[in-house]
Amino acid sequence: MKHRALAVTLLLLSPTSWLSAANNPNSDAATAFSRLKSLAGDWEGKSPSGSKSHIRYEVISGGSAVLEHFEDESLGPANAMVTVYYLDGGHLLLSHYCMAKNQPRMQAQAFDETTGELRFTFLDATGLDSPNAGHMHNATFHFTDATHFSADWQFFENGKPKLTESLQYTRVQ
Repeated sequence: MKHRALAVTLLLLSPTSWLSAANNPNSDAATAFSRLKSLAGDWEGKSPSGSKSHIRYEVISGGSAVLEHFEDESLGPANAMVTVYYLDGGHLLLSHYCMAKNQPRMQAQAFDETTGELRFTFLDATGLDSPNAGHMHNATFHFTDATHFSADWQFFENGKPKLTESLQYTRVQ
């Protein structure tokens, strides 16, 4: 009888625990999101091919989202891209509005505060003509210090990696 009472009590408490966990982001997601917020401002980068890029980060919507606006001189302003980072329950997500005319969503899988590495992996996407259509699939950030970071964006096509864009950034404002 004691075991049955304990089981009933646990069942009654479990939904409350689940709801509480869903409304409180885990510490890794919240810490990583804070790190992304610290990027607010303007950054310049250079690709391995030598083209210059500019990124502006803004903390928006009452601090609930970080907006990234990316332009590369070799692509022109018409191909600027936007990425929005946000917490959803205990998860850090991003939605990337790509010049490939699709919108992949990725979820942070790991954040190592010691090394400053934040890894995102593909979750789903809108605007894909087919599952094999080209799209950004993974992104990895390396936070070096308050004035430097790097980012690797991996593009998939036909279900496999096609290329990785690696850029180093320096804060300009």
